[in-house]
Amino acid sequence: MVRSKRQQLILDIIERQEVGTQGELVELLRKQGSDATQATVSRDVKELGLVKVSGTERKYKYVKADGGAHKIAAKYGNIFKECVLSIRSASNLIVVKTVTGGANSACAFIDHLNLPQVIGTLAGDDTIFTVVADGENVDATVQLLRSYLV
Repeated sequence: MVRSKRQQLILDIIERQEVGTQGELVELLRKQGSDATQATVSRDVKELGLVKVSGTERKYKYVKADGGAHKIAAKYGNIFKECVLSIRSASNLIVVKTVTGGANSACAFIDHLNLPQVIGTLAGDDTIFTVVADGENVDATVQLLRSYLV
């Protein structure tokens, strides 16, 4: 299947149902007649500017970023990946440690995710405080943020 058709199929799939992983997307594509590998789907996800957000049926799902926002998100995502040293939680706070001078850019990435459970963020020079509405969502939010480091 050609790339443009496969990518359109991916967009159709994520509009119809919540898809939380690239592995799931590979399986759903196979059911639609596309033999895409996980590596191919990973490139497609990046090219399409798909981001993960909180879902209803599952913790996170892929959605299409609005307009040209995916290009900005990709740049901030790269910065986030390169400068974050650790992510830890305490109560309803998530503390992100970065290299010196990296907190503002890494914080912009967190803000760009528009996570509904995040009330706000505060960045210093090498530390970000992320306030989560309730303690129930802290672990899932930490896992999501850590997923952007790989």
